[in-house]
Amino acid sequence: MSGQESVTKKFTGYHATAMIVAFFAVVVGVNLFMARSALSTFSGTIVDNSYVASQKYNEWLEQARKQQAHGWTVSPAVRQEDRASLTVSSADGTPLQGATITALAEHPVGRTDPFEIDFFQSAAGDYRSVQPLPEGRWKMKIIISRGDDDMRVVRDIR
Repeated sequence: MSGQESVTKKFTGYHATAMIVAFFAVVVGVNLFMARSALSTFSGTIVDNSYVASQKYNEWLEQARKQQAHGWTVSPAVRQEDRASLTVSSADGTPLQGATITALAEHPVGRTDPFEIDFFQSAAGDYRSVQPLPEGRWKMKIIISRGDDDMRVVRDIR
């Protein structure tokens, strides 16, 4: 034999405590990471009460059919300087002129109160907001009216 003794280390209460603390530290760390990721990507709710929304479902389908019959198309909302801008065209692709456009701007997570925005026609089919739109991500509930026809769309803007 070589004369070296084999040393076995004992498993003590300190080792058990360190393992338990490390385990829960990992669990808490992962939970904090997942919670932060969920909150930073949450885009808000579609409806506040799904039961009440289900009672209006057929009415909403009928409104959607009427809107599709107009054939209007609305571009994604873009930010130009500090204003919101969008383009609306009719069924034949020509710019929609003489429309009245209003929108309700909401912060997706409800950090600020919603506010109304009015639009004016800056060019043929191009509409731009009268009021400035603060920086950040916004969900705009847009109502486009011309004569007896109207259309409701929701657009996100960053």
